[in-house]
Amino acid sequence: MSENKKAVLPKGTNTSAPYSPGIISGGFLFIAGQVGRNAEGKTGTTIEEQTQYVLENIHNVLKTAGCDFKDVVKVTTYITKPEYLQAYNKIYMEYFPEPRPARATVIAGLVDDSFLIEIEAIAKLP
Repeated sequence: MSENKKAVLPKGTNTSAPYSPGIISGGFLFIAGQVGRNAEGKTGTTIEEQTQYVLENIHNVLKTAGCDFKDVVKVTTYITKPEYLQAYNKIYMEYFPEPRPARATVIAGLVDDSFLIEIEAIAKLP
């Protein structure tokens, strides 16, 4: 592994996947896209449930790297339907303190039809 980057693997991470849940490099933590499946492998059935699962998955990567939501500077969200935006925003605001990170939200199809949302994030290491 390069000395310029370090993988962040929360406890219970499936290490056979061809990516790292997080990478530390240049003073930042880059968090791979997280989907609406919880640590036990259950996929949420609503946008609210999946959003909570996604943000808890992100929190696990943040904690493993010694960070928290206050350290996140950029978020990119992919949701499958524009009508999900209001419910997503309501839950999102519960997790991210002011000042909230810069954000892009994209309406897009995801790799699996059961996923309604995917979020990736960048955090500044404390």
